[in-house]
Amino acid sequence: RCRTSVRGGAATVRAWALTLATPSTFHPHQHTHRDPRCLSTAMASQLVRSSVSLSNISECSSVTNKQAPRLVATQLSGKNAVRRAASMSTLRASRSAVTTQAVANRVDQVKKQKEEAKFRPVSDAAADSAKALQQLQSLSPQKPQSEKKSSIVAIGVSVDTCPVEMREKLSVPQDEWPQAIKELCAYPHIEEAAVLSTCNRFEVYVVAVSWHRGVREVEDWLSQSSGVDLEELREHLFLLRDGDATSHVLRVSAGLDSLVLGEGQILSQVKSVFEVGQNADGFGRHLGGLFKAAITAGKRVRSETKIASGAVSVSSAAAELCQMKLPTGDYNDARILIVGAGKMSRLLVKHLASKGCKKMRILNRSLPRAEELKNDFPDCDIEIGLMDELIEATENSDVVFVASSSDEPVLAKKDLETLAPASDKVGGMRRLFDISVPRNVDADVNELEGSHRVFNVDDLREVVEANKGARARAADEARTLLTEEQANFEAWRDSLETVPTIKRLRGKAEDIRSMELEKALKKMGDLDKKQRKAVEDLSRGIVNKLLHGPMQSMRSDGTDARQVSQTLVNMHALERMFDLSPQDTAAHIWAADDLSKKKGRK
Repeated sequence: RCRTSVRGGAATVRAWALTLATPSTFHPHQHTHRDPRCLSTAMASQLVRSSVSLSNISECSSVTNKQAPRLVATQLSGKNAVRRAASMSTLRASRSAVTTQAVANRVDQVKKQKEEAKFRPVSDAAADSAKALQQLQSLSPQKPQSEKKSSIVAIGVSVDTCPVEMREKLSVPQDEWPQAIKELCAYPHIEEAAVLSTCNRFEVYVVAVSWHRGVREVEDWLSQSSGVDLEELREHLFLLRDGDATSHVLRVSAGLDSLVLGEGQILSQVKSVFEVGQNADGFGRHLGGLFKAAITAGKRVRSETKIASGAVSVSSAAAELCQMKLPTGDYNDARILIVGAGKMSRLLVKHLASKGCKKMRILNRSLPRAEELKNDFPDCDIEIGLMDELIEATENSDVVFVASSSDEPVLAKKDLETLAPASDKVGGMRRLFDISVPRNVDADVNELEGSHRVFNVDDLREVVEANKGARARAADEARTLLTEEQANFEAWRDSLETVPTIKRLRGKAEDIRSMELEKALKKMGDLDKKQRKAVEDLSRGIVNKLLHGPMQSMRSDGTDARQVSQTLVNMHALERMFDLSPQDTAAHIWAADDLSKKKGRK
């Protein structure tokens, strides 16, 4: 038995060497040859290396001090000495076992604390520093927040998604487009609207503050205006948003989305959308810019590629289809009748003449327009007449092209079933080509099998497939041009994002200037009008000069995409620098507008 004292810090450890030694430092067969003091010191060193301070093992120390019997140098005699020696030995053994278990438990606890220390900061200050570093790292890659941009949405039907029966129900005449725009913009989530209605498509373009709500509102309008159930309508609708929508309208204008690739008539129809929109409430800056870009793209594609070669309109495709269906393929073997004297009829006459057709008859509701058309083609033998002659003229014709603007059919089964058959040169079959939408020839005419056959715009696909390879090569060139035009439009639209920020910055500066000016004037006492004006002009001049640099950094004409990108970076920086939160938009814009009005009065 020996006792060793390890003094350090706040505690004193008294250990029984033979019982307190841990398995890693004590070997029963070697303890008689080892200095007990060194043995206990080795144990204490191990505890220190295990990150246990002397204060932390004070519990172990106190247990040992209390339970270890104090050695008193007394002499024991007789039976009392023997009894005391035996009891002392028993007590010593039991207390040594308790002390060994206590130290073992404490060592396990220290090891556990050491493992836990690897996964947590060593102090509150370190924890705060680590948290701050994490916040800084998480903030740096984030994109600055700004106002949510309205979405451009295109929704509608085309010859590829919808049969002609459905398209004619949705069709809206051009003179009713302004009313359609007004009705669409009456919905709460639609800011701007435009309508494109042709024989091959019906499309609605809107700028919506909430695109999914805007889509539901457009669907509701389509269902109400056409009388078609919404569930039935949705089976044929296509939906495009933002970049896809802008790409689509550019493709439409270029003729890449037409049944007849590169047709020229669709470009004039896109121009009509822009012209009608200029005088309609609800055709705003975004859609105006979009259709202006579409017109530019359509012109570039037709002038810089060969996409306009061949059949490039519905009228020319109808002329080609007719030639394919005639037994001899020669127009001079058939008697030709054209119903209508509008744009499509004019194109039809042009293409028929180019294919060798020199004789034809044209009927119209008024003679002046028919006479004008006749005078434009002096090389052709053209006979003109009024619509009252329709049945008689049809009976004396082998081929009838119907391209009128009537909202109802002008020819039906009951009108044709009593007519004499066509001439033998065309096989006794009268062929009618209805290129009007809504259709002007009733579908029941096809029930007159063997004597009459009706073709509509959906049947022009046969012509479309004829020269697919050549059109595909021209389309590849056109897509490159359209990508450039779309990038230019997107850059221009992005440049519009800075306008609210400019107004907020100007408004906030005006608020501060007015407040500080009022404080200064109160301190200056009574001033006459001239002095007051001088002080006010001074404050305004200082603000204007300070704002000149930031304002210039946010101005862009949208022609250079990289410049627009840098402008947006500047805008986000100024929003953070001056705390221009979107919630303050209304107040600051009102202040900026009020300032502009005051300048205007001056």
